[in-house]
Amino acid sequence: MGALAGTVVVFVFFTIFGGSQFLSPGGTGSWLNIAAELAIIALPVGLLMIAGEFDLSVGSVVAASSVTLALVSGPGGMPIFVGVLAALLVGAVTGFVNGLIVSRSKVPSFIVTLAMQFALAGLTLGIARLLTGSTSIPVTPDPFFKAVFGTLIAGQFEVAIIWAVVIALVIAWMLQMTKYGNWIFAIGGDTDSARAAGIPVPKVKIGLFMATGLGASLIGIIQTMLYNGAQTGVGQSFVFNSIIAVVVGGVLLTGGYGSVVGVVLGCLTFAIVNQGIYYTGWNSDWASLILGILLLAAVLMNNTFRRLALSSGPSRSTAKKGA
Repeated sequence: MGALAGTVVVFVFFTIFGGSQFLSPGGTGSWLNIAAELAIIALPVGLLMIAGEFDLSVGSVVAASSVTLALVSGPGGMPIFVGVLAALLVGAVTGFVNGLIVSRSKVPSFIVTLAMQFALAGLTLGIARLLTGSTSIPVTPDPFFKAVFGTLIAGQFEVAIIWAVVIALVIAWMLQMTKYGNWIFAIGGDTDSARAAGIPVPKVKIGLFMATGLGASLIGIIQTMLYNGAQTGVGQSFVFNSIIAVVVGGVLLTGGYGSVVGVVLGCLTFAIVNQGIYYTGWNSDWASLILGILLLAAVLMNNTFRRLALSSGPSRSTAKKGA
């Protein structure tokens, strides 16, 4: 409810102050495209945070996947589908290494993934300069893969919107309808109790880290196809933007609580603020101020709604009747 309230408030706000341009096809496409790309990363990041972990390496995975695709299918001369597979492999391997280190070493995921963020960024930059002498690598996408990953629907809406909807539906089903979803909530609620109940905690966490890596890789592929090339510095904004969207969407930083609907609303809220400020005619510097206030307000609202829900739950009513 807190996430929904935030989305409605910012949408109404920018509808009033942004004028007709904000609701035009071009204006709507501008924030829907940002929300879709953000959601593709934020949804698996949200699952990981529900399980009580963080992934700060997604920004570098976006860049590394994009550069890998461009190198393999550009100077490497391989077919585009080989480059796509190589890009996805980069994300999966990065996630696996993150999950393995966190599970085996017990070092906080914040530190492990932050180290991976810097290491992978340096590796991507070094390899790109070594092989091409540049930080920008052009690539000519195959028409089929261009249509699947990098086309614009009606000239305004990225195909990433369809990817985001499909991913959201799959993750929502998994989180709410399968035992794997129950395991994620249990691990985030109490890892020791989850382990004592027989839940394979290390395997679940490794799988979640791999999911965040694959989500970031997919964005790397989408952006490479969309812009016909790769840049070594892309993707860094997703690191904290994804966490902001997830927190605004109601996921607890301590784990154990969260929903797919909330994360999607968080992504929409972030995107509306991010783009809506340009349609008001105000200085875009105010966008960060609005996002900061929104983040704090969302956390306070989510905590309030959660306390109200718990205070009126079945257990409280039963206790009163028993008394």
